[in-house]
Amino acid sequence: MGKNIQAIRGMHDVLPSSTGHWQYLEKTIREVLNAYSYSEIRMPIVETTDLFKRSIGEVTDIVEKEMYTFADRNGDSLTLRPEGTAGCLRACLEHGLLHNQVQRLWYYGPMFRHERPQKGRYRQFVQLGVETYGMPGPDIDCEILLLTKRLWQRLGVLEQLKLEVNTLGTSAERMLFREQLVNYFSNHQDQLDEDSQRRLLTNPIRILDSKNPSMQQLITDAPKLIDFLNEDSRSHFNQFTATLDKLDIAYTINPRLVRGLDYYGKTVFEWVTDQLGAQGTVCAGGRYDDLVNLLGGKPNYAVGFAMGMERLLALLEASQKLPDQETTDVYLIIVGELAETLGFKFAEQLRDAVPTLKVQMHCGSGSFKSQFKKADKSGAEYALILGEEEATQKKISIKPLRDNQDQKMLEPQEVIRFLQNYANQN
Repeated sequence: MGKNIQAIRGMHDVLPSSTGHWQYLEKTIREVLNAYSYSEIRMPIVETTDLFKRSIGEVTDIVEKEMYTFADRNGDSLTLRPEGTAGCLRACLEHGLLHNQVQRLWYYGPMFRHERPQKGRYRQFVQLGVETYGMPGPDIDCEILLLTKRLWQRLGVLEQLKLEVNTLGTSAERMLFREQLVNYFSNHQDQLDEDSQRRLLTNPIRILDSKNPSMQQLITDAPKLIDFLNEDSRSHFNQFTATLDKLDIAYTINPRLVRGLDYYGKTVFEWVTDQLGAQGTVCAGGRYDDLVNLLGGKPNYAVGFAMGMERLLALLEASQKLPDQETTDVYLIIVGELAETLGFKFAEQLRDAVPTLKVQMHCGSGSFKSQFKKADKSGAEYALILGEEEATQKKISIKPLRDNQDQKMLEPQEVIRFLQNYANQN
């Protein structure tokens, strides 16, 4: 016998015991986004590799080490999307959605990165992304933070999350800062770890994001980007934080907060938690005005965020905020050929009359005793019984499975009315 085939490392199945939690989270997210009038957009999972090289940056960890890239039969280089912002903007430019228009968009689906799998970090992961276009002021930056705060409140995890904000200024300001940063770290190169020495030559700003304990004092003493900002960048950030104050959104300014993607500028933010160990960032984003022009569009304004669903679900689990899994409401026990025909018909009648009711009809034969065991295991509140006696009298017995009430034999319409009342109360 051949060896069982298993899932690819870092890519996992979501089993029926967990899908209810995913559905709960997806439903809540959709309701919050609808409340802010954001529209869903759906993009392909596969894009041309050049899209990500141009948007993310060729010297980032994602492009250098993590992308799933392959040549198709025509020899074109294609990539499984490692993030959603570039694909969303590509779709907007391709279909003319940014021409004299304001857009508030969201998407949801799998992303792919070839990195070391660990708790909260997978090679295939599900991500929610929100992207807005055409709005220059810090008001839209604040709106998306209101949106995320409302989501945390709905999920019951606001107390477990803290908001950190920063500004990265413009690309010109970052270039001046980058020069000073390279000079500073070059003078202390013996204190840099291997990863930071590599970044010194490629993306030195990312050194500020290092979690290496031995480098923290060195990073604290490094030049600060805020000292290189002009009046426009300072004004945008000051208006942004002033509005957060007025809206009672608590935050901390973290001058070391940078984003791993080259296209961010001005506002950046992260919602972080101490409940998940090293994987503490639950939601991150910011402004990326320069990316529109970089991908061939006319200069425009853009701000958005992304959050990983696996990490958010882990936070809900750690905070004991996940709802109980939904179970079957009614289990229909069938014994006998006549009863089977009547059972199929009645189950369809019941589903028509009470669409929200979860009805499971027994299939695969079996004795009354074995069927009752399966009814109980299903978690159903009621067993409906169709045996020879019920089939002959064209009635149905109903037996509560979670209390000691008596079993009753009723007319089919009486059973339907009873279960309609049950559904209305639940």
